[in-house]
Amino acid sequence: MIEVRRAEMADLNWLEKTERENFSLPWTLDMFARMLEGGSYSVLVALDGGERAGFLVLSRVLDEGAVDNVCASARFRRRGVGGALVSAAAELARAEGLSLLTLEVRESNAPALALYKKQGFEILGKRPGYYEQPREDAVIMTLYLKEAQS
Repeated sequence: MIEVRRAEMADLNWLEKTERENFSLPWTLDMFARMLEGGSYSVLVALDGGERAGFLVLSRVLDEGAVDNVCASARFRRRGVGGALVSAAAELARAEGLSLLTLEVRESNAPALALYKKQGFEILGKRPGYYEQPREDAVIMTLYLKEAQS
């Protein structure tokens, strides 16, 4: 069973290493350290059998949240890590009274697109050339957390 908890400073080196192993333009140790200080960021860590398996970064502006990064370690992919992280982020966002969560995902990342759709995210559009190395469009997706007020 996958458990999700808030990241701690003891996770810092693992976060940076995992990021570097999985992304062509990785975030730095300093970036993660600032995120762990709190403020408008929450970093969640997924544990599979007690072992760190993935992480998610959630940021906030006013009453809106953004999933800035989701990463499952290579050997834990296809085991529910991403789904557990996204579910935990949505639960946290609802508890904080956020109205929506938004994210961008590479247009070619079919597994991630399927995961986000399964979690209730809707496609809103594209950001042409959003990603680098390689250059690729991003699909913009949003999960609405509150009913529209009339």
